[in-house]
Amino acid sequence: MIERPDPTGGPLDQEPADASPAAAYRRFRSAQATPELTAFADGYGFAFDDYQREACAHLEGGSGVLVAAPTGAGKTIVGEFAIWLALQRGRKAFYTTPIKALSNQKYADLVRRHGSANVGLLTGDSSINSEAPVVVMTTEVLRNMIYANSATLTNLGFVVMDEVHYLADRFRGAVWEEVIIGLAESIQLVALSATVSNAEEFGDWLSEVRGEMAVVVSERRPVPLFQHVLVGKRLYDLFADEAPTAVPLPSQADAEVNPALVRVSKEEARHVRDDSRRPRGRSGKGKRTHAYGSGAYGGAAHHSRTEGPGRPRSLAVASRADLVSALDAEGLLPGIVFIFSRAGCDAAVGQLLGSGLRLTSADERVVLAGIADRHVAGLTAADLRALDYDRFVEALQRGIAAHHAGMLPAFKEAVEEAYVKGLVKVVFATETLALGINMPARSVVLEKLVKYNGETHADITPGEYTQLTGRAGRRGIDVEGHAVVVWQPGLDPRAVAGLASRRTYPLKSSFSPTYNMAVNLVGAVGRDRARSLLEQSFAQFQTDRSVVGLSRSLTRNTEALAELWGRAACDRGDYQAYARLRAEIGATEAEASRERSADRRAEATQLLLTLMPGDIIRVPSGKNQGWAVVIDPDTRTGDRDNPRPLVLTEDRHVRRLSLVDFPTPPAVAGRMRVPKQFNPKEPASRRNLGAAFRSKLGEIDLNPQKYRPGQISEEMAEQIDDLRDRLRRHPCHTCPDREAHARYAERALRLERENERAQARVSSRTNTIATHFDKICTVLGSLGYLGGETGDDVTREGRMLARIYAELDLVAAECIRSGVFDDLTPPQLAAVLASLVYESRRSDDQWRKPRMPDGVSEEAMTRVRRIWREVSLVERDNRLPRGPEPDIGFSQCAYGWASGRPLAAVLSDGHLTAGDFVRWVRQVLDFAGQVADAAGPGEVRETARAVVRAMRRGVVAYAPDDPADDELDGLGGLADEAAGA
Repeated sequence: MIERPDPTGGPLDQEPADASPAAAYRRFRSAQATPELTAFADGYGFAFDDYQREACAHLEGGSGVLVAAPTGAGKTIVGEFAIWLALQRGRKAFYTTPIKALSNQKYADLVRRHGSANVGLLTGDSSINSEAPVVVMTTEVLRNMIYANSATLTNLGFVVMDEVHYLADRFRGAVWEEVIIGLAESIQLVALSATVSNAEEFGDWLSEVRGEMAVVVSERRPVPLFQHVLVGKRLYDLFADEAPTAVPLPSQADAEVNPALVRVSKEEARHVRDDSRRPRGRSGKGKRTHAYGSGAYGGAAHHSRTEGPGRPRSLAVASRADLVSALDAEGLLPGIVFIFSRAGCDAAVGQLLGSGLRLTSADERVVLAGIADRHVAGLTAADLRALDYDRFVEALQRGIAAHHAGMLPAFKEAVEEAYVKGLVKVVFATETLALGINMPARSVVLEKLVKYNGETHADITPGEYTQLTGRAGRRGIDVEGHAVVVWQPGLDPRAVAGLASRRTYPLKSSFSPTYNMAVNLVGAVGRDRARSLLEQSFAQFQTDRSVVGLSRSLTRNTEALAELWGRAACDRGDYQAYARLRAEIGATEAEASRERSADRRAEATQLLLTLMPGDIIRVPSGKNQGWAVVIDPDTRTGDRDNPRPLVLTEDRHVRRLSLVDFPTPPAVAGRMRVPKQFNPKEPASRRNLGAAFRSKLGEIDLNPQKYRPGQISEEMAEQIDDLRDRLRRHPCHTCPDREAHARYAERALRLERENERAQARVSSRTNTIATHFDKICTVLGSLGYLGGETGDDVTREGRMLARIYAELDLVAAECIRSGVFDDLTPPQLAAVLASLVYESRRSDDQWRKPRMPDGVSEEAMTRVRRIWREVSLVERDNRLPRGPEPDIGFSQCAYGWASGRPLAAVLSDGHLTAGDFVRWVRQVLDFAGQVADAAGPGEVRETARAVVRAMRRGVVAYAPDDPADDELDGLGGLADEAAGA
């Protein structure tokens, strides 16, 4: 058992103020200096932390402020002070968050404090009291207001940007920078961030683009965090003494790992060695199960989740039921168990249901049932059956739940409410939950320290570990929090200790200009000013600073080059010139080889496309090498870039050839007749044609010299001969130490090439954002979205594009211009629009190939794909990355829902969870609204609005819109099946 103070102790206020006379005088002087802060603080029942007072004082003094503090440290106090100041001074304040769940939560908090008349909410299609002096909104809404020069911005004095570190998100993070750059200089900015290791760098950038910005950093956790490892059913402390996170400030010293855990690790290693000597299966070979990640945190070389022969039960991986029981026994519930897989979260709930575990009292079960029923009150009985509501309620009443983006939003809201009230005792969640949602826990469990990052399975970073475990320890409720790592075979407790004690979470910009951003900026401030604004982005700020590091590398390399060339010096002549001559010969020969290969491939492709039935060709290499007669050249239906002729070989085998068989062009030696009724599957047909083929071969000249591979060009051969002659005549060529000199010279030449690459990177990084913007403007100009001599005029088409915020914004605008959406019914338009916003997860559509719902929508999609290809060609010509290809994986679901089909039918036809279905329908709805606004008066606008009306029903109308959840599931959601349960 863990010997700790009673974690169920009463409310824990912040540290008591010093009662000495000197401290009282300091507080008096502080109150005189910051009277507004003093009045604000009097409304709270506890003393503010030093960092909170410091940040608020900067605000009162007229400065903006960046506050970086751990999760749960109370940094939102600074944001609330900004709102209080706005109300006191007769100004407006906006409070922005990355997702609607946080906006809804903050709206409710502020209404309780300031009253519903003073607080509004704006989240895309939801609008409550939007002209109130305080408005909570998602960051995209504020971005759109800035571009539209909305009247709502009038008298705006403060903007609070919660979770500002989200600007690193590669999908939507650029919006944060657009807002920070675009806000008027007179507006005071409050940026609230999790602890980041480069807060000063971020603060420097904010000061550069916003004016005066104070940086206030606190690394002190308000509730100390202890670290543990669960081995089997036993909980071990990770550290021998106190955890580095359980001291007032993070310790810089390396804490000692618990020796008992080190012994466990050694014991397991001994059993792994013993197991490796045992035969596996009857053959003695059997399978080893290799997992993923580096192995530092367990899993890269473990053999099985099972105990294995001779392995002690104490080393078995804890089942989920054992895990929860162990937490309950130690008094560590409520807890959050992070599993980086939606399927894993659902499976965990099922396993606990199967175990019979119950964590609630009879009274709590009644309250939980009421919460669940209230959140689904607007859904029909048929919908609830389709959503497996009975199973959800059964788990909820036992105090068990999942939380991930695949869940119906109404279910997630019920879980959040029940958890905050202390009724749900354990939640199995993806990392979505780590982003600000108010579900604090006494303990946080990480089942594995490996997650899928969109490309591969990788160890989680120290920053991710800090963000996830930061949920543990409820301020004002718990005297301490607890982080638990579940033991996995191969886990190294020293590596986990290093992960838990580090505080590296650098903030990196994900900013990149888009077509929509370009037309909006050019329309608002002109092209030159827009370019200048983009050069102020955090991305450019970080890039320019990184050039300093590259420049240092160039300097070091230049010094090393001088030393290497000095060592390569030869007393017979200029060895540097000799070495460069040798390198030139090698490069020229390599270029000749590449050109010869490319020319041969191109020539081979061209000749294969001209083949006719009956042509007798020589196959130059491979298992089909030799003579063959063409049966079917496959030029009408085959791939023009990879023709695959069907031939009969000399040994009467019928083969389908490809370019792999033709490293050199095929030689056509003659022709013969191939019967029209020839059937390659009939032996008699093959025998007859084979006999005629051999007879024909006897009549033609088969001299192999006529069909030898092509040579390099005469000009290239002469160039190589000339270089070799110059090399032989160089005085250093006869030096007895020539090869010793060559070793230094080759290293010097490699270093020179490295310097050239570094110099190119320096050049390419200078003004990279503005250069990218110029390329985008060139594309927009060539397609008619920007006009005028300087490209400063936003055309009518450009104003249309300015209203479309989807990733394929330019493709969508081109579709409107080309009339692709004309004459479609609402369900057909919904199906086509879905293809421009939907993105399949890795596991989607593996059981079937998606298709469009009818011929009309299929024809429209053919036109959409053609436009996408045309846009891609323009992007390629301007060296821009092309947008994602339209994806029809959701089109049938969108069509069915817009047609009025019931939820159960649509879900049964598809492959999505209820939460995914609602989210993607919401994305289509939002996009349809953008298309309606962009298209202007006419048929397309009316049809798009009809799409919105038809699809906003049932679970979609009842569920709050939260399109961000999918991205915030941390890419791990892209590969649940790959990650496993």
